[in-house]
Amino acid sequence: MTVIQAPTPTEALPDLDELMARLLSDRPLLDDTPDHLLQVVNVLESYGLVLDAYSRNLVFQGETQLLKPFPVMRFFHEGFSFERLWQHLMGDRINFEYAEYCQKAMFWHATGGMDAYFDTEPFLEACQRIIQLRCRRDPLMAMINRLFPSFAPESIRSLTTIYALGLFWRVMSDIFIDLARRYKIGEVACVNDVVHHIRDGLVTAAAHPIEYKVTEGGEEIWILPPEAGLTFLMDVAVPYVEAVFFRGMPFLGTVSYNAQAQQIAPDISSFKYGALYADPIPSMGAGIPPSLCMSDMFRNLPEELSRWYDSHGRGQVDAHVQICVSFQKSMFCVTNAAIAGTLPHPLDSTDPSAQQANRDHARAWGERLMGCRRVALL
Repeated sequence: MTVIQAPTPTEALPDLDELMARLLSDRPLLDDTPDHLLQVVNVLESYGLVLDAYSRNLVFQGETQLLKPFPVMRFFHEGFSFERLWQHLMGDRINFEYAEYCQKAMFWHATGGMDAYFDTEPFLEACQRIIQLRCRRDPLMAMINRLFPSFAPESIRSLTTIYALGLFWRVMSDIFIDLARRYKIGEVACVNDVVHHIRDGLVTAAAHPIEYKVTEGGEEIWILPPEAGLTFLMDVAVPYVEAVFFRGMPFLGTVSYNAQAQQIAPDISSFKYGALYADPIPSMGAGIPPSLCMSDMFRNLPEELSRWYDSHGRGQVDAHVQICVSFQKSMFCVTNAAIAGTLPHPLDSTDPSAQQANRDHARAWGERLMGCRRVALL
């Protein structure tokens, strides 16, 4: 077990006023130190490489796994071979189960414009048309649809979330890989540069449309059509931060699912199991999804960060735990960037109403961050 030192009196946790002040003065939430810069940039480079694989796989699933009750081939986006099957069975592969955990969190918490669109008439009509065409040539799906009429529409909703998350991670992977490139040539020299880079990437991609079209029975059908007006930032990125960074889902084996134990909140909107709350100590525990992601990043760890771990903690013995700590710090930077990118007005505005709107925005996020693992900011 790795002991996480509590902050000393001289390292007091930032309170609400301090969090708001940092957000409103364009200072990073994470302390701007050389060690933090090294950890964040390198762990995001590793994460960017992992997200590249996650993105390709999720987009592949969206394009090939529509209404497959048993999608056993969903992880073979690079093509099937017995060698890849053996590697899959032996665990010598990227752990796409973590990507599915994130997708399930987004789908379950159901926030944002995409989820709202799932309840609209055009979406429901598209689902019924797809189901109708599939059932004509798929007796198994026809039988399942008769017995369980809610299965197919729910499956389409889930796959749509999978595809949208793949599009989101494609952008984030490119942002993180470019961040590492700029760091290596000296264009990123502090933590605030990291936040600015991610913020600018999010803002640049903000209005990118999120669209999804499938072909069924020789007919092209829009599931997320252009006229739905769904966009990258507000309809996927912000809901992702909400679902994965803040809410998350409790991991089997870490809390009791017994209702009498009352260890899980009955209201999922009050869940606090996201990445910003996570205690890094149990990382690599069996069945804990983030341990899979840490393993993936360990396989792609930059040399600079690997050397840094050699002289911190217990060296390579607890490298996975150290990656978890660094990763959490980097996710605070991503959250910081998302907050900055969604500010209602420029920080240098002199309009009192604009300044008040920014303060309200910062306060709302600051209040949520107060419950997070703020020790990671130090």
